Amino acid sequence: MKSCVEERAVELGEFIIENNATVRAAAKKFHISKSTVHKDVSDRLKTVNPYLYGQVRVVLEVNKAQRHIRGGIATREKYRHEG
Repeated sequence: MKSCVEERAVELGEFIIENNATVRAAAKKFHISKSTVHKDVSDRLKTVNPYLYGQVRVVLEVNKAQRHIRGGIATREKYRHEG
């Protein structure tokens, strides 16, 4: 029988895949911390559902690769509206 934590890990994984969501977006949606999302999808999900874990890792790697671009866009928009 799966525990509540394991079920949450699977739900997080499915949400991230379906929405190409970032860790921050998943944390906000589930009202938990980013650290908890990381723990669930990296450690717990690996043992509960290895296939889903692999899919989640792909999405998170893409997000990680694009993170610096999104940060630059946000900074540009911030200063564009201040000036």
